[in-house]
Amino acid sequence: MTEPVTMEPDEISLAEDHAALERVVLSSGPTARVLPSAQDLEHARALLIKSLPPKGLGFAQTKDHLLKVVVPGLNFASISPNYYGFVTGGVTPAAWFADNVVSVYDQNVQVHIPDHSVATDVEHRALKLLLDLFQLDEKVWAHTTVTSGATASNVLGLACGREFVLCAAAERNGVDCKSVGEYGIVEVLRASGLKGLQVLSTLPHSSLGKAAGILGIGRANVKSICANQNPLRFDLERLEMELALPGMASIVAISCGEVNTGRFATGGIEEFQKIRALCDKYNAWLHVDGAFGIFGRILSHVSDSKEFDSIRKGCEGLELADSITADGHKLLNVPYDCGIFFSRYAKTAQDVFRNPNAAYLATSAAADTVISPNSIGIENSRRFRALPVYATLIAYGRNGYRAMLEKQIRLARRIATWIFDQPEYAVLPRVSSKDELLENTFMVVLFSANNDDLNAELVNKINSTSQIYVSGTSWDGRPACRIAISNYKVDVERDFARVMGVLQNLVK
Repeated sequence: MTEPVTMEPDEISLAEDHAALERVVLSSGPTARVLPSAQDLEHARALLIKSLPPKGLGFAQTKDHLLKVVVPGLNFASISPNYYGFVTGGVTPAAWFADNVVSVYDQNVQVHIPDHSVATDVEHRALKLLLDLFQLDEKVWAHTTVTSGATASNVLGLACGREFVLCAAAERNGVDCKSVGEYGIVEVLRASGLKGLQVLSTLPHSSLGKAAGILGIGRANVKSICANQNPLRFDLERLEMELALPGMASIVAISCGEVNTGRFATGGIEEFQKIRALCDKYNAWLHVDGAFGIFGRILSHVSDSKEFDSIRKGCEGLELADSITADGHKLLNVPYDCGIFFSRYAKTAQDVFRNPNAAYLATSAAADTVISPNSIGIENSRRFRALPVYATLIAYGRNGYRAMLEKQIRLARRIATWIFDQPEYAVLPRVSSKDELLENTFMVVLFSANNDDLNAELVNKINSTSQIYVSGTSWDGRPACRIAISNYKVDVERDFARVMGVLQNLVK
């Protein structure tokens, strides 16, 4: 009998995999450029086919068109480790290979049919591996699925929360539970004796507002319940006041990694337990937007080192939530598009997402533990996104992902502490010491120029160098720059030198 293959995570093997990948698909190194030149963009736009040709170009000419016209106009977001915008991860060699298999075999991954394909089994197993990576009990998290990204996952979280809290309210009023998915939000609100539903968070990501708009909750009903002394943390007194409002049902959304700063809305298990207790007291659903912050849970396996204590504390308590969002095309370093969603309640999900009157979408094995993805998520038509997830997890393992994240954090902290010492720049939110800065830096660095004229143009000036790319945002009413480090190819010394060189040259 053949012995099973044991895969030990190894940074050297990851680098070798990447080098081999580059030799196959790239004509230049990963840091050759970050953005296309203005000339490349102009050339690509000018030569795009303007009208459908009566006779097709054929494969060879189309391939030539793509490689010579379109490709030079694309950015190196996933290829370059110096692209720091939008928390865009890279694509590990294992994930890249698996994604090509996905395209070649183009599986139907909406219905679980055991004698048809193992695609849904792979997705089911990939999700179990993710639960293991994040130290979440697979027996607790009964509803797991792969989505197109964190936005879609947040739609799932608020949809399940909406179903759960309105049904609970109806039962408290002595009315049989009615599904919003079946009867609609107006009918269920009436039956529940409620006037509305709200989402309570701290500096919520825009996708929560988008999800609320899609689901009929309303963007105006997404409220930021921030502490005065720290806008990233909950004001627990205000939170309870909102939860206690008569006639309102609530979903509480915890930002596990705020988008501008990367910081956490909770600072340890005790704080999370207090929020959980308030949700239980007022029958609220507790959702975690952990798009990238959830990956901090990988660090809890580090031995006695205190280097990442604050990050581990920021991720404590996620296991107490009702639902969790994560993003695969960020720190998991798999291709766009890929999101992840976990919740405790499979029946709630099926009440929301089931397909009516579609016998052809039913699974052929009702007793199987694998639930058809189309019964627990938005899409009926789905790409086999789970295969790159499965491949990269088994290729590099827990230790491989921990090593990637450690490098990303160390680079962010190296950049943040350097900026802290520069009189021309300020790290945001402002802190009084380097120790405080180190404690609060995950893998995002938010900063601005102290000179208002430079600050107004800072993002454009940085990006025009084509050495690095940063996102523009605002903080305290002023423009700000965000460096989000999420590519597996990070090299602390090399990339710090590049960032430092760009920022120094702007203030000479």
